[in-house]
Amino acid sequence: MPSTPAMFSVRTGERAGQDSRPSEDRVLVTPAGDAVVVLDGVSTLSDERPRGGWYADTLGALLVDRLAADPRAELTEVLHDALVTVTGEYALVPGASPAATVTIVRLRDRVVEAAVLGDSPVAVIGHDGTARVFTDPRLAALVETRPQAAEYRRRLAGGSGFDERHRELLRELRDAQMGWINRPDGYWVAEAVPEAGRRALTASWPLADVAQVLAATDGVSAAVDDYRLYSWDELAAACRTDGPQAVVDAVHRAEQRDADGRTWPRNKPHDDKALAEIVVRPPATGSR
Repeated sequence: MPSTPAMFSVRTGERAGQDSRPSEDRVLVTPAGDAVVVLDGVSTLSDERPRGGWYADTLGALLVDRLAADPRAELTEVLHDALVTVTGEYALVPGASPAATVTIVRLRDRVVEAAVLGDSPVAVIGHDGTARVFTDPRLAALVETRPQAAEYRRRLAGGSGFDERHRELLRELRDAQMGWINRPDGYWVAEAVPEAGRRALTASWPLADVAQVLAATDGVSAAVDDYRLYSWDELAAACRTDGPQAVVDAVHRAEQRDADGRTWPRNKPHDDKALAEIVVRPPATGSR
């Protein structure tokens, strides 16, 4: 588990959703230890082999380089510039490119900053243990209104399992998503449209108010939002006590106990999971 010497101390937990393929989720930390990047790679349906992990690796490395080169740059501009580079260098085409959600958490000038693009949330934990959650709801707001989403959940709850009709419904949902991606009336995600970087949602909190930050992909946040295994403050406490890898493993085991998705109707039996736990260490009295 990586640990950084600055005022962020970082531990991570990661697990692939399937043993037969590598995870497409990534967690990266800048060399100075002042920023963390979490990505959830997404392959296209036409990919013969998943490219979401390659995209997350490539974009993540560019983001870390830019964050290190200019620690004061606006996070949306950092993301925009990285998307310009990855799109141009690899001739990526909108709609046919792999994609990724992106979450950045950075310490700057006694402030903790975050940018989110896609459904990988940030939970900021105060010194009293309470959590404030920052997320990008734009895709979920579109998907939840689709009849396919209601049907696949109803079928799973009835015991259908992850059958062929379930897969058909997910393909229909994915087709609908392609009509919304990276447009003002839809949702924004890192893909092959650099403007998406400037559409990331941002927030900041005084460093003095923050004890701990969690940045998670949706394979982990589902444990709070969908499964109700934890509240965010409980998940943060579990990270402090047992570590983020133990939390990730506990979520995976809970899904194994619900192998047919009857208790927790969801897209697939297991999603990739990545979780970064950031402990904030305030500067000593009299320091910057």
